[in-house]
Amino acid sequence: MNQTARTICLATTIILLSGTETEAGPKPATSTYKALNPVTQENLTVFPIVTNGVHDTSNFLTLDEGLRSGAVVVTEQGGSPGMVRPRPPRNGPTGIWEDHPIPPTRLPRQGAQVNRLVLTNNSDRPLILLAGEIVTGGKQDRVVGKDRIVPAKSEPVDLGVFCVEPHRWVETSARFGGLGFAIAQPSVRLAAMAKKNQQNVWDQVARSKMSVADAVPAPAAQALAETSSYAKTMESGAVQERVDKVAAPIERSYETLMNELRSQKAVGAVVAVNGQIVWADLFASPSLLEKYWPKLVRSYATEAVSAWPGRIKWGSAPSVGEAQRFLDDFEARRETVESEPGVYRNTELMGPDFDAFVLTALLPNTGFDVHIAKMRQ
Repeated sequence: MNQTARTICLATTIILLSGTETEAGPKPATSTYKALNPVTQENLTVFPIVTNGVHDTSNFLTLDEGLRSGAVVVTEQGGSPGMVRPRPPRNGPTGIWEDHPIPPTRLPRQGAQVNRLVLTNNSDRPLILLAGEIVTGGKQDRVVGKDRIVPAKSEPVDLGVFCVEPHRWVETSARFGGLGFAIAQPSVRLAAMAKKNQQNVWDQVARSKMSVADAVPAPAAQALAETSSYAKTMESGAVQERVDKVAAPIERSYETLMNELRSQKAVGAVVAVNGQIVWADLFASPSLLEKYWPKLVRSYATEAVSAWPGRIKWGSAPSVGEAQRFLDDFEARRETVESEPGVYRNTELMGPDFDAFVLTALLPNTGFDVHIAKMRQ
């Protein structure tokens, strides 16, 4: 069956969990993860996470790799004709997606939309997209709204995104590039992944830009006030200098620690800002973490700069035990599972004080969790 003829099913199931005796859907194997002693710089604390349960992720392509090589192309919706994988219609008032195959439909030639881009993966490797990755260009800069996997040699995919550049709607380039040095900071990722609301994303971008501007010298802060672009704010030399002051020592300490513990496999981090655990990123392999780590550590540092102690009370760093408990607690009250059969499954676990997202690969010879993101609400 050729690519045009094959059918796609994108199904979402909502499951309510009542008590500990009822279990439904996939659970991350968090018991295999272990938090190590942290490294701290200013108000940022990072706990390296190790595990023995690693997987082969060498066949996966990252967005940065795909954009640099030209094998992955991102355009505004109206700029890419072809077949797309649509979301199926909602099934009545329950809001649950219909669970049956739906043929791909041709992407209409209509105007660009704030929350929709089109991505084509022309490579012979499946592409990983992480929520929070920023693409710049087009009529506005956007941030990827959820983790997902795009198959190799895909037809154009309707990509859900959020704008991180309000007030601009003028095309700067027909295609998008990546913001290669950073992923959006955790608070922006939280707004996109858990809130799933454009206004919440804009509000958080505005707060983050204001907080970062407060942490740099006055002349630079004045220049930042003149742009609505989150990406341009993060690209500012003054902001990068301030972020690197926090990120660089963390990055060096993490690498030194893991070199000393080479027998243990580092696959992620638990992150605390101002003494409060706020985030965790976990990957299927050390090599996959290594690809994202330079961007991730700067996103964590940006969060720390945004929450500098002059604005928020700076508490003492959490203990390793607190980080481990954050890793181990995935008891969800509500669960949503979205899947593209044979490609990926994205599970959202909603607990009393956290949201967690588990991206599971369903491609041949996979069946493992590629990325887990957990955030404190």
